[in-house]
Amino acid sequence: MKNIALLGSTGSIGVNTLKVIRLHSDKYNLVGLGAGKNIDLLAQQIAEWHPSTVAVQNHEAASELEDRLPSRNRPKILFGTEGLIELATMSEIDMVVSAVSGAAGLLPTYEAVRAGKQVALANKETMVMAGYLVMAEAAKHDTRVLPIDSEHSAILQCLRGHPSEDVRRIILTASGGPFLGLSPTEMEKVTAAQALKHPNWDMGPKVTIDSATLMNKGLEAIEAKWLFDLPMEKIHILIHPQSIVHSMVEYNDGSIIAQLGIPDMMIPISYALAYPRHLPIVLPSLDLVKVQSLTFEQVDMEKFPCLALALRAAHMGGTMPAVLNAANEVAVSAFLENAISFMEIPRVIEQTMAYHRPVEVDKIETVLEADAWSRKKAKELIAQPL
Repeated sequence: MKNIALLGSTGSIGVNTLKVIRLHSDKYNLVGLGAGKNIDLLAQQIAEWHPSTVAVQNHEAASELEDRLPSRNRPKILFGTEGLIELATMSEIDMVVSAVSGAAGLLPTYEAVRAGKQVALANKETMVMAGYLVMAEAAKHDTRVLPIDSEHSAILQCLRGHPSEDVRRIILTASGGPFLGLSPTEMEKVTAAQALKHPNWDMGPKVTIDSATLMNKGLEAIEAKWLFDLPMEKIHILIHPQSIVHSMVEYNDGSIIAQLGIPDMMIPISYALAYPRHLPIVLPSLDLVKVQSLTFEQVDMEKFPCLALALRAAHMGGTMPAVLNAANEVAVSAFLENAISFMEIPRVIEQTMAYHRPVEVDKIETVLEADAWSRKKAKELIAQPL
């Protein structure tokens, strides 16, 4: 039995993780749940899973949860970043599923790795902000960081059994999101409701907007650099609207190995939890006859400037990816609140980056300082005419 702490249990990844655990209750024991402010769903999860410990976003959410739960057999209730860290580092935990959205997942994930826990990682922001530090700690404590993103899960599978020095490049695939067929002028006018309608995947609002801007793919490219110890020059991106080929690895002899599957997050979640096994899950097989065609195209960087900004931040290195990530989180939140337009998201990010002089990421405090600075600057830029 593998004892699991699930951070982000009420989000899309968290709900799908529970589906996988439910299918293999003989292999996984859910010990802890971490969530934000969705107390209704969290209370239902507690009633089903009976975790020993839960953590929520703040003191108010903790008080509400305590009022909702019967006093008998009530789990220990923690809150805030400190609560998530305590949950993720409990001695009985074997694996932490890190599915908290955004930068909020950084410290709990980092501390879980420092505590020697295996981490199944859906929080790509952790690697974008502090990939060097996280992977250094994983090596020091001889533990694994296993990706849940479908693209990185695909790469992990395509790399198995092959020497790393034989890799010519990896190819991340991107669906292109809901606006692939629109012109830049048309994209200026898109609404949050339109941006939240992803053609292939069911994801949370922040990740869905990132997919529409292609920032998600930029963050994934930076994550891949650290997860697979590759220079950015070996990481390539192609648009693949069908979301069937989840990513590919090309080797020095020209051979390309691809991982294919239906677009369902239960598949990479299950692989991360069971690594290196492929346990059965109740999903339909991929029907290539029904799919008929798989198409690929180059990314239009002028149409998707967020991706270009992410790649620029990756090449600049140091604290710049953390600044990029924080500015993006602020800008996406502002867009969802109708405070800025869709195409103002990259403008906020670019101007925030222009004010920053990156420094070396030598400790986690450096990352947190860059994150805080970027959020403040991005909010200042949004408050004034762009």
